[in-house]
Amino acid sequence: MAPTESGADHAGRAASANVAPKRYAGDRLSRSDSPNPRCVSTPPSTPPMSVTHDTFRQNIDRLKTDLAEQGLRVQSLIETAFEAVFARDPAGGPRVAAMDESIDRADVEIEKSAVRLLTAATAQSAGLGPEQLRLVLTIVKINNELERIADAGVGIAEAIPGNAAATIPVPETFRVLANSVIGILRDANTSFDKANPALARVVLLSEDAVGAFKQALIRETQAQLARGQISADLAFARLEIATFCQVMADHCTNIAEQVIYVASGSIVRHMKGQWEELPPPA
Repeated sequence: MAPTESGADHAGRAASANVAPKRYAGDRLSRSDSPNPRCVSTPPSTPPMSVTHDTFRQNIDRLKTDLAEQGLRVQSLIETAFEAVFARDPAGGPRVAAMDESIDRADVEIEKSAVRLLTAATAQSAGLGPEQLRLVLTIVKINNELERIADAGVGIAEAIPGNAAATIPVPETFRVLANSVIGILRDANTSFDKANPALARVVLLSEDAVGAFKQALIRETQAQLARGQISADLAFARLEIATFCQVMADHCTNIAEQVIYVASGSIVRHMKGQWEELPPPA
């Protein structure tokens, strides 16, 4: 005769049948384990960027186009800032600030795109050559230089109020200095866009001219201040703008150095008052 099952034994077996098996950290939940399999889903994933020699070239060309457009935006900002200074237009400051916001957004996007490209190339062991790596690094560095030039342009616009109260004509030296900076920036942008190291070397040699025009403006401003023709505020505003001009010229020479670097691998240095190109490291 089979043993009689007590009520307690029956209840215990029923309860244990309804207890889910114990799980430990790291156990994976399958669809069959889920109370409602339709609730278990795999999150969508973004396919990684494919990096071949062809796709790398396509992405680099896109980055170069974006950087060339950024250069034009920065040049437009600098021109707008100088125009506002010479016209003594206080409304120029807000216009320049709005342009700088657009430049800042583009600066971030260009850098993010370059990082994504290098990250994908590394993950896929794409085997990029030295020339390709130099080009990506150059784009990142020039992008940063352009953003710094735009910041200097904002500084010029912020000096407009100090220049607005002037009653005498703007010195011709001041206009020559401004035009020199705009020309150097234009040539720096073109040298990268056209991969023209010869034009980049012209940019390097042009820096001294900006320095000479700055010193001439300082001397003229000091003379006008001594004669009582201008106020101390106006003299300070001019000197501040002249300093920003020198800063922008310095950043343009940094761009020129990068253009020469990407073309030949040579590292450019300013030593003993002249520019020298050091051969690529072995």
